[in-house]
Amino acid sequence: MPNQQKKVIFCMAGVLSFVCALGVVTALGTPLWIKATFFCKMGALLVNASGQELDKFMGEIQYGLFHGEGVRQCGLGARPFRFSFFPDLLKAIPVSIHVNVILFSLILVVLTMVGAAFFMYNAFGKPFETLHGPLGLYLLSFISGSCGCLVMILFASEVKIHHLSEKIANYKEGTYAYKTQTEKYTTSFWVVFICFFVHFLNGLLIRLAGFQFPFVKSKDTETTNVAADLMY
Repeated sequence: MPNQQKKVIFCMAGVLSFVCALGVVTALGTPLWIKATFFCKMGALLVNASGQELDKFMGEIQYGLFHGEGVRQCGLGARPFRFSFFPDLLKAIPVSIHVNVILFSLILVVLTMVGAAFFMYNAFGKPFETLHGPLGLYLLSFISGSCGCLVMILFASEVKIHHLSEKIANYKEGTYAYKTQTEKYTTSFWVVFICFFVHFLNGLLIRLAGFQFPFVKSKDTETTNVAADLMY
């Protein structure tokens, strides 16, 4: 492939990585990871509510990795509330998993920025073969993509397996118990998913630039080795 086309491909990969890093940084600070609704079953049973009356017992919540907000309803009108994970919910949430989600998100940002710099260096500089060259780019893309995957898996397990939304809804709520009805991932979670996909795409762009995948020997190398063996 001509050198100019390689520069264009590496620049494209670098820009995508840089945009992803900014996206994940923004996602870290926004309460747009999960949106959920919960139901006050005990209150509805007490007044024998049915039909449209059940709407008065439905609350909702939206949160991210650091803070969130919601509305509790149990037949007594809407009660808005705000919360932060640190230090308010330390006793209610699986702290180790939550901290690991934040940690791997930060690692993802750092590695994505380093990857963007390496792509640009490969496009305009004179890279070293091992660290800055194709092997280094493949390695960074793989590790960054793995971090993005871990962030999604850990956060999903925290929400689904450990019932995070339900624990938040019932935090300091001694009278009524709320049960989660619906949960959906929102903007920030999908930003991390897009970042994971971009790292996979970057690996394909490196291959498109004409560099073999790691640990895959080209046919020319194999032919040379066979010829050398025959001569020997």
